[in-house]
Amino acid sequence: MTAKAGFYRQELNKTVWEVPERYQNLTPVGSGAYGSVCSAYDMKLRQKVAVKKLSRPFQSLIHARRSYRELRLLKHMKHENVIGLLDVFSPASSLDDFNEVYLVTNLMGADLNNIVKYQKLSDEHVQFLIYQLLRGLKYIHSAGLIHRILDFGLARQTDDEMTGYVATRWYRAPEIMLNWMHYNQTVDMWSVGCIMAELLRGKVLFPGNDYIDQLKRIMEVVGTPSPELLQKISSEHVGAASVYGLPIQQLRHWLSCNYVVIYFLYLHRQGSTLSLCPPCPSRT
Repeated sequence: MTAKAGFYRQELNKTVWEVPERYQNLTPVGSGAYGSVCSAYDMKLRQKVAVKKLSRPFQSLIHARRSYRELRLLKHMKHENVIGLLDVFSPASSLDDFNEVYLVTNLMGADLNNIVKYQKLSDEHVQFLIYQLLRGLKYIHSAGLIHRILDFGLARQTDDEMTGYVATRWYRAPEIMLNWMHYNQTVDMWSVGCIMAELLRGKVLFPGNDYIDQLKRIMEVVGTPSPELLQKISSEHVGAASVYGLPIQQLRHWLSCNYVVIYFLYLHRQGSTLSLCPPCPSRT
């Protein structure tokens, strides 16, 4: 089977890519449950881009809705702190062959994980990075969306039915792990606090080994939810929360000095979201 006119085929990590000829030098970047990503050089724009091949976008109705949601959101997001869509294409020649979708976005030169791994960040750098994160979050929150610390493949409008195992466990708010179907944008405030703590400390704040251990680590720091709150949550993990939960206590000494981190965890607990953005701090 030959490639569509103007396209070419290349196999990378046992995955066949069929992309327009304008995208050259495909190099694998990463993969996950919802797709694979390659870097490429865009001959038309004369810049490096990220090309994402969606994983089985039309395998089921759920997959199709997820693919459409990601495409729609990326198309409408236009903000310097939110990744935007440059191109979308399919190698299909007819509707009968339409079973693959590729998205093209700007290529990010690095991620926070690599930055933290190889260097110690100053408080000023952390302040600047978190400010950029908050600006992007405020933008997508204004559209009624929840980021959930993943790319837009798992962002969804807040009035949709919520599902549980979504973001990376270490950054998940407790209500996501407890399968509470009524969580809102405040789950992002929890994640901001976890990310900021990691930038300041150089290591993960709540590195749970599994969901039970994750909840235990969280409650050792912030305390046990009230019985009234636990009664509102329907999940098999609630029993574990009752077993391992500790009384409200003083936060660990290593965290008490980083009061801004606690502020974001407090915003989450109070059900608060971003209401304004302060002036951008100076870059150092």
